[in-house]
Amino acid sequence: MVKKLSEMKPGESGVVRATLGEGWMRKRLLDMGVTKSAPVKFVRRAPLGDPIEVTLRGYALSLRKNEAECVEVEAD
Repeated sequence: MVKKLSEMKPGESGVVRATLGEGWMRKRLLDMGVTKSAPVKFVRRAPLGDPIEVTLRGYALSLRKNEAECVEVEAD
């Protein structure tokens, strides 16, 4: 099932299918390693819902909710 990274729940994992967005936002995500076929695991969400923490390529990454909405994930 394909869903946005921002829609995932803690403990879920999957593989990045696409990095959407335009301009600086897409470049920022790609620079952080959010590329196609990268395995990703959703770790936790902040109490107010922003930011979220994921594990990607062996490191912890915090993303804002609007950044996470630009990433499509094929959930396991």
